[in-house]
Amino acid sequence: MSTSMPSEATAPKRAAEFVIEADGGSRGNPGPAGYGAVVLDPATGETLAEAAEYIGIATNNVAEYKGLVAGLKAAKALDPAARVHVRMDSKLVVEQMSGRWKIKHPDMKPLAAEAARVFPSGQVTYEWIPREKNKHADRLANEAMDAGKKGEQWEPSASTAALDAGAARSASAARTTTPGAESGLSSRSGPPGDAAAGAARARAAMAGAGSTTSRTAGGNAAAGHATQTELSVATAPAGGTSESETSVGWGASDLGPPATFVLLRHGETALTPSKRFSGSGGTDPELSAVGRRQAEDAAAAMAARGTVQEIVSSPLRRCRETAAAVASRLGLDVTIEEGLRETDFGAWEGMSFGEVKERYPDDLDAWLASPAVAPTGGGESFATVGRRVEAARDRLLARYQGRTVLLVTHVTPVKILVQLALGAPPEALFRMELSAASTSVVAYYADGNPSVRLLNDTSYLR
Repeated sequence: MSTSMPSEATAPKRAAEFVIEADGGSRGNPGPAGYGAVVLDPATGETLAEAAEYIGIATNNVAEYKGLVAGLKAAKALDPAARVHVRMDSKLVVEQMSGRWKIKHPDMKPLAAEAARVFPSGQVTYEWIPREKNKHADRLANEAMDAGKKGEQWEPSASTAALDAGAARSASAARTTTPGAESGLSSRSGPPGDAAAGAARARAAMAGAGSTTSRTAGGNAAAGHATQTELSVATAPAGGTSESETSVGWGASDLGPPATFVLLRHGETALTPSKRFSGSGGTDPELSAVGRRQAEDAAAAMAARGTVQEIVSSPLRRCRETAAAVASRLGLDVTIEEGLRETDFGAWEGMSFGEVKERYPDDLDAWLASPAVAPTGGGESFATVGRRVEAARDRLLARYQGRTVLLVTHVTPVKILVQLALGAPPEALFRMELSAASTSVVAYYADGNPSVRLLNDTSYLR
């Protein structure tokens, strides 16, 4: 962790109260992640310390919690007796640390317990703020991620976060008649110690945490060294409070990281260009030469993003071949899920829409009018397929909560998953376009509210 602290000449004389703004981000969730935190003087808005670090592959929530821990440790290094007001745009972290939401996710529990141990609970308060009011910490987190992408460490001397946030913060301070009123803090009273002692404590504490980089409040780099470290999940010291004894939250469910389903339609087969019905009851065609190239392009795109952790496929050949291409590139196994197979189109298998309209006009009209109607010859209705896909979705959610999973499947299952996520009527299935080898993304949160993030993306094939 890299942290900047004030020089002795500019250290606060009376540091009884601090504001901490913290944030974390993940480019992929999970993906390359980093955090940022800043300690501020609530009366003047002056930056007293900054902390940022690239932490490798992690989720947004883990990065946010690590940002909180870093900010609290930086504040404690300045003054262990200070009262601290934490401002974050993470509703999850604020509600959990305020004691209103339970913490159930195994990745969150130790980090929340670590944060709770930095200061006595009576010295820390929490406030949710909109993202636009957390630009300083957000910029620090992005600077750390950018540095990590280049294989470098974030350096305080290169930070522009304070400059970007300064104007907005000054305007906010100008509207506040009582110092600290906006954050719920009163004006400072009572010096905790002289400036030299405060700065010495800060340097010693941050050195003990693994790294220091000194900087004056004006932003000039001073002598120091920095080593990149990952925040450890600390256990309680002898005689201290254990994680199981640390009560952080109660009440509403922990949302945690979502299960993210990346829905990949298989590559082309010989039937795809002419848009022929190709379901579970036909010839089970293989990928065409074009389809194999599309599968390889999809595999390259998934490898570049680096977010897929599991691969699940329909049992049909075209999906298994597409999934195998991605799995080979990512070094993952493929799990088969029967519920992801395509609709059985009965007697319509292999026919074009025009041929079905010519041979079975009444049956086609009835099928288009109602999701409960099956194709001619004993095929599956969309209502039947919907129940099958919904049951498969529930099985996969129970198995992969918090994971990013590539589902290699077909037109109808992808459309049904999107339709269900949107709460749209079944008729919406006829209003979605879905190209071969395209991706769509749905994130499922623990409170039951999914979020459709993408539909019919083929950008990696261009």
